Amino acid sequence: MEVLKYFNIVKKHKYGLIVIPILMMILTWFLVRKLPDTYASKARLSSGITEKSQQLLQNTQDMGELKINQNFSNLIQTMQLKAVSDEVSYQLIIHDLTSTTPFRKPSKLLSYLNPDARAHAIDVYTRLYRERLPLSLFDKDQNGLYQVLVSMGYDYDALRKKIHIYRVESSDFIDVDYDSENPLLSAFVVNAMCSEFISYYGYFTQDNERKNIDYLSQVMRQKKDSLDARNERLKAYKIQNRVLNISDQAKVLYGEIADFETQLGIAHKQVAANMGAIETIDSKFSENEKQLSETKENLVARDIVADQKLLESYNDKYIRSNYDENIKQKISALRNQINQRISQGVDKNSSNPNSAKTELISEKLRLEVELGLAKSSITSLEDVISGLNKRLNGMVPNEAVIQASENEISVDAQEYIEMLKKFNQSNIDYNTNVHIKVIEGGVPGKKQGSMKLVLVVVGGMVTAVLYFFILFILYYLDNTVKTSNDLLTRTDIPVLGYLPIVRSSFLDIQKLWNIDPMNNEFRKLLRSTKMDIQKITRKKSINLSNIAFKKLLRSTRFEVNMAMAGARSLVITSMTRGEGKTLLALSLISAYQMMNKKVLLIDGNFLNPGITSITQPQFFIEDYLTGNTTLDDIIDAGNVTVLGNKGNDISLFEINNLYDIEQKLMELKDIFEMVIIEASALNTLNQSKEWIVVADRMLCVFEANTNITYEKSDQVEYLKAINGKFVGWVLNKVDENDNPKK
Repeated sequence: MEVLKYFNIVKKHKYGLIVIPILMMILTWFLVRKLPDTYASKARLSSGITEKSQQLLQNTQDMGELKINQNFSNLIQTMQLKAVSDEVSYQLIIHDLTSTTPFRKPSKLLSYLNPDARAHAIDVYTRLYRERLPLSLFDKDQNGLYQVLVSMGYDYDALRKKIHIYRVESSDFIDVDYDSENPLLSAFVVNAMCSEFISYYGYFTQDNERKNIDYLSQVMRQKKDSLDARNERLKAYKIQNRVLNISDQAKVLYGEIADFETQLGIAHKQVAANMGAIETIDSKFSENEKQLSETKENLVARDIVADQKLLESYNDKYIRSNYDENIKQKISALRNQINQRISQGVDKNSSNPNSAKTELISEKLRLEVELGLAKSSITSLEDVISGLNKRLNGMVPNEAVIQASENEISVDAQEYIEMLKKFNQSNIDYNTNVHIKVIEGGVPGKKQGSMKLVLVVVGGMVTAVLYFFILFILYYLDNTVKTSNDLLTRTDIPVLGYLPIVRSSFLDIQKLWNIDPMNNEFRKLLRSTKMDIQKITRKKSINLSNIAFKKLLRSTRFEVNMAMAGARSLVITSMTRGEGKTLLALSLISAYQMMNKKVLLIDGNFLNPGITSITQPQFFIEDYLTGNTTLDDIIDAGNVTVLGNKGNDISLFEINNLYDIEQKLMELKDIFEMVIIEASALNTLNQSKEWIVVADRMLCVFEANTNITYEKSDQVEYLKAINGKFVGWVLNKVDENDNPKK
């Protein structure tokens, strides 16, 4: 629906949408017809970014598409720098100042220069070109030279508008395009732009790379000196504290301590085992046997005591020598010797050497020797472990100092290696740098296709689009009521019908029923009952617009009849003056006459008695309400009767009181089938409301394409408050395009 409304607005402006773009196209043609022809030239550069043959040792194998695009973007932005364009500008102006065939005709400002000024300009331009310096606009002299560039169209802004720099799809090439009115100028600009860019890029790139290499070299030397100094300090500390390799030494000590602690555990187990075995043997002797065995044991022990001490001495040496094999052999030999002496001693002092008791005594003596040896081992092992722990504890301070120094040396070494890698890569990049080169120079091109026709068409299209846009803005901002649905939605009050806009005078509309207003037939129709309107409508003077008006009027008449619900008096009013009350009242009178009804039209608009001035009635409402005109006089007037008013500054209740007025109207309703009263607009306050009080129903005319203002909103609320009498709206002056036929 909203789209349809917009297209209705477009339809209203269809001629403007055709004529205005055409006029703009004509105007554009006159503006562009004298534009000079243009000649384009193009040069192509090879960047070497994606060309493998130029990359050599450069670390570009992992370069992704994003990085490649970034590099091309950097190159293009560098080419568009003002510093590069300034060099081209200097070359162009120097050429035109020194050549007999300048690219462009000298501007007025350039023509004013005398020979000395021209020579001075050449000197300044040349110096700035060689030193790669811009013109200073704060310097009066250089500002004047800048104005010369602008006048010739050689300044940075003028060049940038026509020069186009872009990458050729996904290739390694960059194209530079320029078009001008001179083919030689176009070729010169693209070639100068390429050469100046290569010179600028090479100079500043290599200069930056040299600075990077010098900086890296300096930092690398500092890191090397710091690393050497830390190594010397660590070396001196190790010599001073007699440390060879503290980590290995600590590992060895930890290993020895672990081994000795293992042996200590074994020794403790041997002690426990031997003591248990001795207690077991003792339990096998009686008290007398124990005394006898102890005597024998003492005799044998005296014989082996020296060997036992020697065995413990050997065992201590064996442990402290970290289990020397030679000492181990001596221990084994001495242990065998002790076992033999024990056996011999027990046999010598025993009456029966082969008895079981003798064997137990020998075994006990051997176990006691092993027990003493194990206890001696425990003491030796604990002394060795204690010594090793003391040595390990003495290494801890050295370990902390050496570890801190080695960590610092490791960090410095890593930083030095990283700096060395960067230094080497920078050297490689500097010596094998990708060289941008021109692979296709610019040449004078052919004349370009004329853009005049394109500009003319574009001018027309832009105008049309702008016209559509303006219409859309007008549609978007338009908050007026255009259709019956709009009025119903905005007020929530029924709409009985609508009438189209009248595009002729009021009297022409009266030909709706084919009556000639110039011969007073219409007046006779309203005053006489003898005129048969239906016969008049058979004439052939009805046009298409009147037919549509009649159909809508008949539809409105039907809706009014249904809304009246048997009531006979209807007040027609409006929000403001001029919305079509008079037209609707006269049209409804005519429509009811076509139904052969006896109708009465009362002109109740005392402020603007339009019906009275049109129909020139014989009777007036003031006379009837005051009794000066009788009901019989009015009845004799015919089927259609008009009561005008005298147009005095008066209101209804000033003519007579409410009761008498209601009685008079009831008499009229008994005689006439429909009494239609045109009252003044609602904004006249009591002038219209007094008629609404005495009438059965009231109808309000609303003019289409108007907005519901705050004042009208109050009037809408008033109409809703009298819901019993207010039957609805009639929308007048509706554009047929806003209410298309369904």
